[in-house]
Amino acid sequence: MAGPVTEHAVRRRTIGTTLLRLTGLGFGASVIGNLHRATTAGDAAGALEAAWSAGIRYFDTAPHYGLGLSEMRLGAFLATRPRDGYVLSSKVGRLLVPNERPRGVDGEGFVVRDDLRRQWDFSRDGILRSLEETLRRMRTDRLDIVYLHDPDAHWRQAVEEAMPALADLRDQGVVGAVGAGMNQSAMPARFLRETPADVVMVAGRYTLLDQSALDDVLPAAEERGKSVVAAGVFNSGLLARERPGPGATYDYREAPADLVARATAIADVCERYGTTLPAAAIAFPFTHPAVVNVTLGMRTARQVIRNTDLHRQHVPEELWKELRAQGLIRPDVPG
Repeated sequence: MAGPVTEHAVRRRTIGTTLLRLTGLGFGASVIGNLHRATTAGDAAGALEAAWSAGIRYFDTAPHYGLGLSEMRLGAFLATRPRDGYVLSSKVGRLLVPNERPRGVDGEGFVVRDDLRRQWDFSRDGILRSLEETLRRMRTDRLDIVYLHDPDAHWRQAVEEAMPALADLRDQGVVGAVGAGMNQSAMPARFLRETPADVVMVAGRYTLLDQSALDDVLPAAEERGKSVVAAGVFNSGLLARERPGPGATYDYREAPADLVARATAIADVCERYGTTLPAAAIAFPFTHPAVVNVTLGMRTARQVIRNTDLHRQHVPEELWKELRAQGLIRPDVPG
């Protein structure tokens, strides 16, 4: 197991022009909502305790994660901590409503009972109802950041109803920042350019294997003085080990051979520079000045300690130059 960690492991960065400051690492709570497999209550509590001990003070969740289980587990833990001592985000756009036709197990990737189901709703009333229910599940009086969750097929309602509703809450001081969380980068760029969004969470689109965010959302954030939270930096697994192994996944599917080969080549360069593939994967998003945080899904205390230790490791800037020179990352990657 990695050595002890301290609060010095997590430098804080400010979201755009807001007063919110995020620790460099964030705790992504999807996995403690039983993403893909069950996580015991003890493991979830242990992971959260380890994150707090490591100095992580940004926690992200959503109603979608385990049909509310993630919010309830995270809320129970944070209820024991001073409310001004951390930054909390959740998401809106999926209401949880009674499931009239339960099959016993959720069909959207979470190992939980399906007594509830998700209902898309980016209306103003839907947003306010979703927030009220999240606050109840989490036993808290406020959220610091609220993201529209996966509004890919709902742009018009998200822009005309949901984002104005969130901006009103921010302007009233009810929340500190608003934005969108998505698995693409083009639409988050539009949110930053065309709406009052302060920050976007972008999963998997600014990593060692995918720098498509350089085409849209990262320049939009830089131009507008706004911020990006990077998630999915391991691309669901391929970058999580020092050497890609059998059965490696990329974006939740079997990793294509060409990406396995590129990840292996990047791992070779990392080794020559005294670092590792997963340490470089965590460090990479910070090459861009608009990125204020890397949020990682962590299921156990051991994973938290490992990832925090990886975050603390020195990754030399010369590594990025070498990867650019070899054509392993784009030539326009900063740093």
